[in-house]
Amino acid sequence: MRARDAARLSTIRLALAAIKQREVDGRTELADAEVVVVLEKMIKQRRESIAQFEQAARHDLADAEKRELELLGAYLPKQLGDAELDQAVAAAIAESGASGVKEMGKVMAVLKARLAGRADMGKVSSLVKTKLSG
Repeated sequence: MRARDAARLSTIRLALAAIKQREVDGRTELADAEVVVVLEKMIKQRRESIAQFEQAARHDLADAEKRELELLGAYLPKQLGDAELDQAVAAAIAESGASGVKEMGKVMAVLKARLAGRADMGKVSSLVKTKLSG
């Protein structure tokens, strides 16, 4: 507030409101893992909005969403690199014993627990699919 960064303040208020709404709906205080889930959902919404705004040639709105996306991302745990992600996927495939794309759900269940908040699950899903099909 003192820095007079209106965009940052607005984004933080949106995040706090979403967290508070989730707490009120569930009548409980959210743990850190649940807060991360709320932030991930907000980030996913921003990515979808950016794609729609760019498709409609509304670059002003897309830039605002990108700024919010960047600010929200700062509150998530450090994201895994590609090499670490490859290792995690390979370990999960070996652990679950999956041999084909039909068993992708087993691998994703293992990875979802391990990588929550530290990786984009869409990217993880495509990587798992590639490794299981190839």
